[in-house]
Amino acid sequence: MSDKPCMDKDRRNWLIATSAVGGVGAAAALYPFVDSFEPSERAKAAGAAVEIDITGMKPDEMRTVEWRGKPVWVIRRTPEQVAELSKLDGELADPNSLRDPAQFTPPYAQNQWRSIKPEYLVLVGICTHLGCSPVEKFAAQAEAFASDWKGGFYCPCHGSLFDLAGRVYKNKPAPDNLIVPPHKFLADGLVLIGEDANEKGA
Repeated sequence: MSDKPCMDKDRRNWLIATSAVGGVGAAAALYPFVDSFEPSERAKAAGAAVEIDITGMKPDEMRTVEWRGKPVWVIRRTPEQVAELSKLDGELADPNSLRDPAQFTPPYAQNQWRSIKPEYLVLVGICTHLGCSPVEKFAAQAEAFASDWKGGFYCPCHGSLFDLAGRVYKNKPAPDNLIVPPHKFLADGLVLIGEDANEKGA
């Protein structure tokens, strides 16, 4: 009586085992390659560009992404909020964003909206005073810090106020407007934070 069937069974089991191990090994080898397409945490901290999805954003909505260890906000403003911006110049410390624009406002955002597209505002969510993070106060209504508040951002640490373009009000601790980071709009409702738009309106 031949033991050939037993040998075939052993061979089959060995082939299944080695194939399974090989498949796991291939998947394990492929994962770091695929994962390398995403910026590492170290790369993000060093300033690698990051994307934020703004698909379906509604007026008065804010979304946040981390870039260089700091929060970056994308806010969709209402048409009424955009129209109100030009009426606030007399109350602001730097309404035209003329102070050190290379640091605070890139060329494509040097307008009354401080943005590429009027309805979308992109800001670093860090107060220019001592590094606290302001809170959003979008509604135009009386507040404890301003009876005729028009909407914007309030820093709870030392009371600095910013309008809905991130411009600081006069006589507040913050010396400068909130920073507009380098950014550009991509297709399919994405904003890339960390790379400049090529030209105005890009």
